[in-house]
Amino acid sequence: MSVSPAAPASVSAPASASAPTQAELLDFVRRTAADADLIASLPLDPEGRTWVRLDGPGGGEAWLIGWPPGTGTGWHDHADSVGAFMTASGELKENALAVRLPTDGWTTLELTEGVDRERRLTARQGRAFGRHHVHEVLNESMDRHAISVHAYYPPLPRIRRYSRTGQTLRLEQVERPEDWQ
Repeated sequence: MSVSPAAPASVSAPASASAPTQAELLDFVRRTAADADLIASLPLDPEGRTWVRLDGPGGGEAWLIGWPPGTGTGWHDHADSVGAFMTASGELKENALAVRLPTDGWTTLELTEGVDRERRLTARQGRAFGRHHVHEVLNESMDRHAISVHAYYPPLPRIRRYSRTGQTLRLEQVERPEDWQ
């Protein structure tokens, strides 16, 4: 790679005196995704993603997200937060980069071959990830909503959004919590 310059809903989370681990975040999203009443309570929009903020474990944040057919996040990262997500219903596809990117001081990167990873996550499948994980999440279904649960610690300080053309990744925007809450 070369470098060029809402109100929280209540979900029971175990109290923790220290930061939750990736495994604890994954356990949280697994338990939350299994809460059929909570999943059924999410209002679904036929055209745009919907979400409800939840109390995450150990002072983290979590989100219940509804994905209409054909929607996705675009390429992004979660800055200094670790996280986990799980599909509660439907199927999601995650495209991710298996390389740690520099955190600051660049606007365009040329990615090397072999850094792309793809996962398909059906109901009750999920994953945890570390800081600066770059990915996009998609509902490729043409006729079915998907619902997922996401948890982050610490609460998201920012999200960096990227565009991608071939092997070129370009930083496009930095969002702060006030942009999505």
